[in-house]
Amino acid sequence: MHATLEQMTVWGLISEASLLVQGVMLVLLLASLSSWYLIVWRAGVLRRSERELRAFQAQLRSTPDLARLQREHAEAGAPDAGAQQLFQAGYRSFAELRREPGIAAEVVLEGVEHGLAGALAEQEQRLEKGLPFLATVGSVSPYVGLFGTVWGIMNSFLGLSQVQQATLSTVAPGIAEALIATAIGLFAAIPAVIAYNRFAAGTQSLMARYYAFANELQGRLHRNLHSAASLAKAA
Repeated sequence: MHATLEQMTVWGLISEASLLVQGVMLVLLLASLSSWYLIVWRAGVLRRSERELRAFQAQLRSTPDLARLQREHAEAGAPDAGAQQLFQAGYRSFAELRREPGIAAEVVLEGVEHGLAGALAEQEQRLEKGLPFLATVGSVSPYVGLFGTVWGIMNSFLGLSQVQQATLSTVAPGIAEALIATAIGLFAAIPAVIAYNRFAAGTQSLMARYYAFANELQGRLHRNLHSAASLAKAA
């Protein structure tokens, strides 16, 4: 039995809703909690990645000996140490190809470029992790909530056929409990959409900086390679 107008509360309406509407509300609540977990997690990932990029880029520019820098960071860094992973991938390709006898400088630089391209793809995948779920919650939740609302309102009107006179006190509780599903759907969707847009823009900006970092590293390795070749010719 629906609550009276004087007794209506949010929790009372939820408890009085049909099982299907309650199931819709539960799914939306779980989606909201999961999206908030992803929001907090992805915000931390972006913040740590940006901080690590600034620190490692400054270290790269202040260190003339790239081999020493590679030895200092030979061990696997933190999962969010994207710049360090890019450096390791590029320098590892550079060092391995240089050890091969008679290899042309262009082949070495091409190998470095391929190594950096693979590392950049891994970083993009890492930064975009969880974004499809936020996009799904943001786009689907309002419709799931609307489905619960339509079902609840339909049950309310079916219940009116069992009373002789329809009044506000008989209609309002059923409609109110149905509309709660839409409210929960919007509560789940709005933060997910805002977070998705923010993280997508942050990921795009950070990837642009990663590409700039990779180009800077390629330039350093190119100069080192040609400097070594010039010294060998002079000797």
